[in-house]
Amino acid sequence: MLRREILAVRNTLTADDVREAAVALAGRALELPELARARTVAAYVSVGSEPGTLTLLDALRARGVRVLLPVLLPDNDLDWGAYTGEGALARVQHGGKMALLEPVAERLGADAVTDADAVLLPGLAVDARGMRLGRGGGSYDRVLARLERTGAHPALVVLLYDSEVVERVPSQAHDRPVNAVVTPSGVRRFRRGR
Repeated sequence: MLRREILAVRNTLTADDVREAAVALAGRALELPELARARTVAAYVSVGSEPGTLTLLDALRARGVRVLLPVLLPDNDLDWGAYTGEGALARVQHGGKMALLEPVAERLGADAVTDADAVLLPGLAVDARGMRLGRGGGSYDRVLARLERTGAHPALVVLLYDSEVVERVPSQAHDRPVNAVVTPSGVRRFRRGR
């Protein structure tokens, strides 16, 4: 129900709203120490009315950061490819799911994410504990499990609109909290391991 409510609000946003929020999000995210010192950042390309990421991806690349983007696999796991600019993205339709923008670069394998200093996670909401509500496909649950299994500890950051920071989201035993949420109006940090 919470997913439907958030998606309904997002669907009311205009292209100008999304663009404005993307610029503000990029500015806030670029101030994060975790991103300032990162050499590799795993991120994603926003689609539709998701909080925009291209401005941030381009700014990270301009800083010399290696940006990894996901490629959705048939089993909902994620492979990764390097972001080399908006012109090197392809719109890929995955069955009945939404079309995603994915890198056309060489595939680096599912474990490439373990080299990231920071992982920018998509989501629909985050709560006061730092628990993230995703779209329900499980792709990023697999990424977070892979990070934990390999002993990788990148900063986990979710990018959202201000109204999507809520009191509580449903969570399960396998869910992991994020370190921070970035919204157009600011940054909120969480202690992990709760």
